[in-house]
Amino acid sequence: MGDARHDRARPPRRATAGAPGRPLPGGGGDLAGLPVVREVERSAARPKWPGTQRRIACRACSTARHTGVMKQLEQTVGLVRDVTGAELLGTYLHGSAVFGRLAPASDLDVLAVTRRSLDHRRRSALVEGLLEISGCTPTVRPIELTVVVQSEVRPWRFPPTGDFLFGEWLRDELQSGGPPKPGPMPDLALLLTVALAGARPLTGPPLAGLLDPVPRADLTRASVAAIPELLAELNDDTRNVLLTFARIWVTLATGEITSKDAAADWALARLPPQHRPVLEHARNLYLTCHYQDEVWDDGLKTQVRPHVDEVLSRIDHLRHPS
Repeated sequence: MGDARHDRARPPRRATAGAPGRPLPGGGGDLAGLPVVREVERSAARPKWPGTQRRIACRACSTARHTGVMKQLEQTVGLVRDVTGAELLGTYLHGSAVFGRLAPASDLDVLAVTRRSLDHRRRSALVEGLLEISGCTPTVRPIELTVVVQSEVRPWRFPPTGDFLFGEWLRDELQSGGPPKPGPMPDLALLLTVALAGARPLTGPPLAGLLDPVPRADLTRASVAAIPELLAELNDDTRNVLLTFARIWVTLATGEITSKDAAADWALARLPPQHRPVLEHARNLYLTCHYQDEVWDDGLKTQVRPHVDEVLSRIDHLRHPS
């Protein structure tokens, strides 16, 4: 969940934005001009900003990033269409894209809905193509592709079954062990909720015509199911784990799924002062830098576990109100 999901660990890998589904702001990071792949030429034709050479240079950089995002989305959608053929019902944005902004390390998250499960040949072809399209460089973003079979998630049941999942954090595993197989995927509850609310079709009809809403109780179940794995990853993926715990807290308290930095803002307004600095730092890292540039000083490191214990106590209270 860049991310619809409550994030799993990311490689060195789930904007103060409104609720999913609101229009993307004109300056909305790399995604101004979306939601659909066909928008690329219209966006490129917009007039340049007036002003200083510095603004012109910034605009050029922004346009280059936007063009790169659009190219990767076009490549990903084209690959999915070519591989799945008539079995494809539609492709849809989710994750950071539907919250209105891509942070420096955000994935490009794509959901594909199909009529039938993919066979081994199609799975292998998707992996082979995505290994070429996806990456973690200043000019190439990680791609996360999730494929669901419509009949496996409609009518809705929990846990849902995912048919295919590709992400950069799986690269080594996919290269050595072969393409992913179908299996239970509880956090599809979160992904599909964001994709439905975001209403960002890349191809195909509106997603609401293909899938049903996810009950709030299952959003809660999917959120809390991730807690043990997140705790195990706290030392290695501190930034994402802290932000994900904030998102879980927001989801349980409000029934909504927010962007990572919006969740951090919500949590910071409710935390006592001594538990704020590490979350403020995680939020700033998310908004401003790639994973390789991330730094945690010793003073902040000592505050991480007390902060987590405080947030988990708030989550536990929502799960088991006295």
